[in-house]
Amino acid sequence: MMPLFWKTRSLWLWLLSGAVISALLIASFLVRAWEQLNAPLNLSSSVVFEVSAGASLSRVADELAGNGWLDYPLIFTLWSRITDSDGLLQAGEYQLDPPISAIQLLSKLTSGEVKQYQLTLVEGWTFTQALNAIWSSPGITATLAGQGGAAIAESLAFRFTHPEGQLFPDTYFYTRGTTDREVLQRAHRRLLEILDETWERRAGALPFNSPYEALILASIVEKETAVPDERRQIAGVFIRRLEQNMRLQSDPTVIYGMGSRFDGNIDREALNEVTPYNTYRVNGLPPSPIALAGREAILASVNPDTADALYFVSRGDGSHQFSATLEEHNAAVRRYQLGEQPL
Repeated sequence: MMPLFWKTRSLWLWLLSGAVISALLIASFLVRAWEQLNAPLNLSSSVVFEVSAGASLSRVADELAGNGWLDYPLIFTLWSRITDSDGLLQAGEYQLDPPISAIQLLSKLTSGEVKQYQLTLVEGWTFTQALNAIWSSPGITATLAGQGGAAIAESLAFRFTHPEGQLFPDTYFYTRGTTDREVLQRAHRRLLEILDETWERRAGALPFNSPYEALILASIVEKETAVPDERRQIAGVFIRRLEQNMRLQSDPTVIYGMGSRFDGNIDREALNEVTPYNTYRVNGLPPSPIALAGREAILASVNPDTADALYFVSRGDGSHQFSATLEEHNAAVRRYQLGEQPL
């Protein structure tokens, strides 16, 4: 008969062996789990995954597994509970780019790193063009469709009554579900920031007295040239014309006044038509901007060059020839517009 000592010793050895084996199994499981958490998901390319409002991480894990992207949803769920991440899950769209791991994905889901879309409003666009770009952008929720520009400006409490030119041309980032109102308000606030900032940096003497008039001039400058170095020159020409009570005679203002009637050409009838925007027939600035003006055009309108040019004509390559006298201007027109060789 085995002594009690040996029986007790055997029992302890058996228990110890069991504990060691259990510890090894647990350690092996933890190592394997950690490897799986840090292994890349089964993605061959970038995908967009949407987490619905109220979803749990276990449900998210099941959806990921159902799509074939996650091999061990239970490990993912257990880890989320160990790290107390379940309550931090944020709804939205998430872009998953390989080689993202499960643990990196969990961090993304709980930090709210949702997919960002981008929308660019372009210098020289009209308000209508900007609206159409916003409404056609993916993920935007349209709440203002069917309303006219004036109604939209009033609804959003724009600073100025006329909607034209009241958005700042820039690239804006947003998430799915962002409304058209939110984008328009952001673009308008950004414009006011830029306009007020540049107005404070204006030259001492200008032939107008408000930031809005500077914005009107800036929109004309924006449409007159695509050459950055010419903006201050163009603005200078118009500033001197205003100071000398000369008409601006700007083709882009005529085109804006023609609206949908413009077919690519400005004929004599259009030039003779009296509209608030025909600066060949009316004095001073038009009643509103004619397009979205960028920062440099706005800055040029309040800090024009100080040369003596009163005229300019296109050279046909996007740049312009500037002249101080009508005689010089007419010679430039004959050369660049009529193809005559200079004497």
